[in-house]
Amino acid sequence: MEAERAGAAGPRDWARIIRERLGGSRPRHDVSEWLVPGVWGPIDPSQRRFYPRDPVPAAVLVPLIERPELTMLFTQRAPDLRNHAGQISFPGGRIESRDEGSPRAAALREAREEIGLEERFVSVIGYLPDHLVISGFRVTPVVAFVQPGFSLSPDPKEVQDTFEVPVNHLFDPANHHRNRRRSAFTGEEVEFCDIPYGERNIWGATAGMLMTLYRLCVEPAAADATRVGPHE
Repeated sequence: MEAERAGAAGPRDWARIIRERLGGSRPRHDVSEWLVPGVWGPIDPSQRRFYPRDPVPAAVLVPLIERPELTMLFTQRAPDLRNHAGQISFPGGRIESRDEGSPRAAALREAREEIGLEERFVSVIGYLPDHLVISGFRVTPVVAFVQPGFSLSPDPKEVQDTFEVPVNHLFDPANHHRNRRRSAFTGEEVEFCDIPYGERNIWGATAGMLMTLYRLCVEPAAADATRVGPHE
């Protein structure tokens, strides 16, 4: 794929590229632009029947830590949660009435509640297109830079662990693996992206959002499209 070839040039100044490509972007809620956790783009019409007609609005924070080598912060979900137990994820959850319809407010609140990340360390720079998750949510990824110096206090009822991964690793095409899994929700086989890191494996909705961000960084036309869309 063109994006894979474009990303093969080696380490880049990803912080600068992300700011350039996402700066000024707005949430995009149009149903025609919804993406799914699979690696390769919009919803396949043959699979649309498996997804809810009226998904619950949700948001996640995509936290980029401004270290000498840019990293991304992840959580490992608690093992006894009802949905996606034990999986690698971003902090986030449903958009509640107190968020007044704002994905930004929901993502920041959830990050504070789940892992104790204080808003004063966080600078939101933009948004990825909404991702439709088969468990019933329409997720707006809120991309932000986080200043070092924060301390985390994960809620053990929701989060088993937190960890960081260098963006150079996440955006290296050699680490992007296509695999098929049988969905626990539908029983159908679907294609996912796996991004292994040590003993951990980032996949599903989280890897799908990562691949969207990666494409926006290496495909300028895709980045331009993020600047057009409704306000919150």
